[in-house]
Amino acid sequence: MKRLSVCLTLFFVASAFPTNSFAQATEEGEWIQLFNGKNLDGWTPKIRFHKLGENYADTFRVEDGLLKVGYENYDQFGETFGHLFYKNSFSNYRMRVEYRFVDDQCEGGPGWALRNSGIMVHGEKPEDMAKDQDFPVSIEVQLLGGDGKNKRTTSNLCTPGTNVEMDGKLFKPHCTKSSSKTYHGPKWVTAEIEVRGNEVIKHLLDGEVVLQYTKPQLDDRDAHAKELAEKAGTKMLGGGTISLQSESHPVHFRKVELMILDDK
Repeated sequence: MKRLSVCLTLFFVASAFPTNSFAQATEEGEWIQLFNGKNLDGWTPKIRFHKLGENYADTFRVEDGLLKVGYENYDQFGETFGHLFYKNSFSNYRMRVEYRFVDDQCEGGPGWALRNSGIMVHGEKPEDMAKDQDFPVSIEVQLLGGDGKNKRTTSNLCTPGTNVEMDGKLFKPHCTKSSSKTYHGPKWVTAEIEVRGNEVIKHLLDGEVVLQYTKPQLDDRDAHAKELAEKAGTKMLGGGTISLQSESHPVHFRKVELMILDDK
């Protein structure tokens, strides 16, 4: 019985710290194209109030070689937050996306979601999300576009069901700003993320680090996150899923790529 308990503990810890899924298929330094420019192969939508795999109102689609998030078929947004999950989980990697905000926000979208999207890393599996769950438990690299007038940073941090450490101390605010400049209009922006398991996560723009933090972890103040921590046997996050948001403002992605980094 003791041996079984040890095996189960090791299994749950391994689930919380997944290995790089492509470690045997690629060498360090090679960019893997997660979006093929043709279709959504390898990606699965999970949209609030809808079952896993249902691409409600054609929210996520590929047109003209772009991965588009759009709301033309919505009457009202109605807090129908969505996420498009990649099939593999990762732990140590560098990720790069090129994105732009276009057109007008969906009718009924919250004011804070204007020109707002995100990249979720160290996320839970979509199978573990409730049908009415708005965001996966994850670390969010928040993508924001300027309103044409005011300063508005991008590559910020938000923490649905999670916490991080900054300057060696537990950091509990839900969102915090980066030091980035503001990107107004429909221009393409290249955002990078360097993820080192449970050690450090860095947000980069134009080759410069605009935000970094350490020890991503589940927040036991959140009931669902607490359940995930109990199941894993640890609250520390060493890896997880990657997903792209639909948060009521149309956004395009023309590149989504990832580079495996050696474990350190």
